[in-house]
Amino acid sequence: MDANLQAQIATYLSQLNGLIRRGRQLGDALATDASDPSTMAATRRWQEDCGVTINQLSGGSKAHWLARSFSQAFLMRAADGRAAEGAAPDEIITRLLHVLEQGAALISRMDGTVVAESSETPPPHRFDFVHNAELRPVVEQAYIGSRRALEQGHFDLALHTCCGILEAIVTDALEHKSLTELIASGAPTEKISDWSFETRLIVAERAGLIRGGCARLPAVARAYRERMNAEGESVPQGTVSESDARRTGQVLHVIMRDLDPGR
Repeated sequence: MDANLQAQIATYLSQLNGLIRRGRQLGDALATDASDPSTMAATRRWQEDCGVTINQLSGGSKAHWLARSFSQAFLMRAADGRAAEGAAPDEIITRLLHVLEQGAALISRMDGTVVAESSETPPPHRFDFVHNAELRPVVEQAYIGSRRALEQGHFDLALHTCCGILEAIVTDALEHKSLTELIASGAPTEKISDWSFETRLIVAERAGLIRGGCARLPAVARAYRERMNAEGESVPQGTVSESDARRTGQVLHVIMRDLDPGR
């Protein structure tokens, strides 16, 4: 690889990784106090810096998939797919982090082509921490579906899907923990597959696999299994609020970071 291009790639990766770290810190700060003026100001500066870097990676083209993803991160979608209103600050941060992570994945795979010339969507790497390789593409597609459902206002489906992903990745982590450690953490004697959703979360926290993020799960999320039919599909039982769906998605992101500290 040309030395100049190698230096350019290293510079972009450094910028992207720095923006990702700042974004996560801001997301945590907003979760603590969403109305803090200094945090909001820092968030706006971060968004501007993200825009500059994405514009560079996109070669100044608004048609590039990175530039489109950046613009779409700020919009909510109505049921018919039209832009309805601005997204909430914490949701914007989450979306922009995904755009930055995709940009970093693209740069990391470069073998000498010009950054701005790549227009194909890179494969996601959100679930590389999952031990079961066959499970990774399944939860990745489910994750994409949960975000689409949330944007389109299908809050019941979004919450149900996020809970399914959460249970799948926590179960994967539990299955790769030694039985001795799980028992020492107060795990039941039954097979993990027989444990309730709540039990899996409790044991995972006691075993040190995750921290206390699940405490924020709304009651409707904890009871998500009760909303499923015999085919494992979500059956609407009353209205799931947008707030509950978004909070469940936020908890999922926290647990993903717990299970993949390198994110």
